[in-house]
Amino acid sequence: MNTLVIVLIAAVCLFGAYTLYGRWLANKWGIDPTAKTPAVVHEDGRDYVPTNGWTVFAHQFSSIAGAGPVTGAIQAAAFGWLPVLLWVLLGGIFFGAVTDFGALYASVKNDGKSMGMLIEKYIGKTGRKLFLLFCWLFCGIVIAAFADMVAGTFNAYGADGALVDAAQTNGAAGMVSIMFMVFAVVFGLIQKKFNFSGWKESVISIVFIVLSFVIGANLPIILGKAAWSYITFVYIFFAAVLPMWLLKQPRDHMTTFMFVAMIAGAVVGLVVAHPTMNLPVYTGFTNEKLGTMFPILFVTVACGAVSGFHSLVSSGTSSKTVENEKDMLKVGYGAMILESLLAVLALCVAGAAAAADGTPAAGTPFQIFSRGVAGFFEMFGVPAYAATVFMTMCVSALALTSLDAVARIGRMSFQELFSVDDMEHAEGWRKLFCNVYFSTFLTLAFGFLLTKIGYANIWPLFGSANQLLSALVLATLCVFLKVTGRSNKMLFPPLIIMLCVTFTALVQRLIAMVKAISTAASVSIPAGETTWGAVFIANGLQLILAVLLIVLGLNIVFHSFSAYKKAEHNSEAKI
Repeated sequence: MNTLVIVLIAAVCLFGAYTLYGRWLANKWGIDPTAKTPAVVHEDGRDYVPTNGWTVFAHQFSSIAGAGPVTGAIQAAAFGWLPVLLWVLLGGIFFGAVTDFGALYASVKNDGKSMGMLIEKYIGKTGRKLFLLFCWLFCGIVIAAFADMVAGTFNAYGADGALVDAAQTNGAAGMVSIMFMVFAVVFGLIQKKFNFSGWKESVISIVFIVLSFVIGANLPIILGKAAWSYITFVYIFFAAVLPMWLLKQPRDHMTTFMFVAMIAGAVVGLVVAHPTMNLPVYTGFTNEKLGTMFPILFVTVACGAVSGFHSLVSSGTSSKTVENEKDMLKVGYGAMILESLLAVLALCVAGAAAAADGTPAAGTPFQIFSRGVAGFFEMFGVPAYAATVFMTMCVSALALTSLDAVARIGRMSFQELFSVDDMEHAEGWRKLFCNVYFSTFLTLAFGFLLTKIGYANIWPLFGSANQLLSALVLATLCVFLKVTGRSNKMLFPPLIIMLCVTFTALVQRLIAMVKAISTAASVSIPAGETTWGAVFIANGLQLILAVLLIVLGLNIVFHSFSAYKKAEHNSEAKI
């Protein structure tokens, strides 16, 4: 099948969903353009910052468009491109976008409270503590997976210690990333002083993007994976503690232009070249490498269809910057729709890169996607080196923008876990745990420990935990909508389906880890290959995390359904 036809079908479905279903939800729940948003009421210059709607959209999209849309769609294509396409479209429209929009809406209507605080209000204090612990564990998993991915992307050395062929390109992309961080701070300071908007803000972004690429392409930094890992963690530490306007928002604004160029390059390339989708339509219910299509397809295609992480961004950062309620539709629903389109593009690029007999292209999903789109840019006369550096930076930026968001959210979850109403008279240890810098350090230290498991090993656990998080958020939104007198029936199908999918996937993962540890303990491992201790680090930590996630998830579900049963329709409005 022609990839252009697939992209056009997907674009029509997604745009139609935004126009019809998204607006229907907004009308059903109620949007008040005259209401003062939390960003206006609680403006503090750090977290609560009234921001132009398109800038908030750029932040939301940049933060949620992590590695998931590309990695998940390409990995799951082992089941065939049709199941992936159907899940991306149906999941994005009726699951993911609804969850993201609902989380943003609930937070804005509750003074910008994060999802943990919303759970305390609508589910109870015990539910809040359990959810915050779940969130913190989940954030550690995300930090580990994406930080390992970024460090591997910029790495210039192979396992034998020799420079790899792409060392120059990887080093250039790494330098571009560093310059992005530097120019983001400069951009933030300029914006703070002069408050540029519209075309002026866009011109500054584009100028800094060009400067970053010029410097990066000519002054590459050749470093190993370990060094890049340290640099990544230093960056996300500052991203977690600095004011939003100083680093994160300007960087997201700049990154969005780069993502738009990447998506446009992929779209135009598919339009001009319109290559054939070489991947098979359907390969069967069971895949030798991945497992059974249920539940693996639904947790592998995570961010492109539905993601609990998105709701943490919606309620953790975006809700505190929306300056007008009318912007919530494009920020909450629209950003997710655009991410689903990115997942479809990644699927089509992978399909075009596959051999004529359906054999997938070699390399990681990121490498397949970046090589494919770089090839499209070369068709239009862009030098191969420039195109490769640009795409390497783009795919790493997908992970970096999620990393800085999740580091901040992880820090906030840890603080909320130990905070009390009267922090002024709280115990010393509680004040220490709620300290911005200390809580950030502990969160990143936990994530750094998990990087020892490796990206490839931790990704399945990330997918399961991510989707379970979305189910827990949907359960909370059901209670919120009920007590505020709003319709919530559209949330029940995705809630029930995601609970079945995620608990099945986590139990499967748990069984796999137990088998791996048992096998390692019963056989002698060849000298020099690995050690039993390494097997435990790779599988034992995942086993512990899987058990914790299952126990916490079941507890939160129990408290959520109890609260929903007790809740009275429209009770909050009556009060």
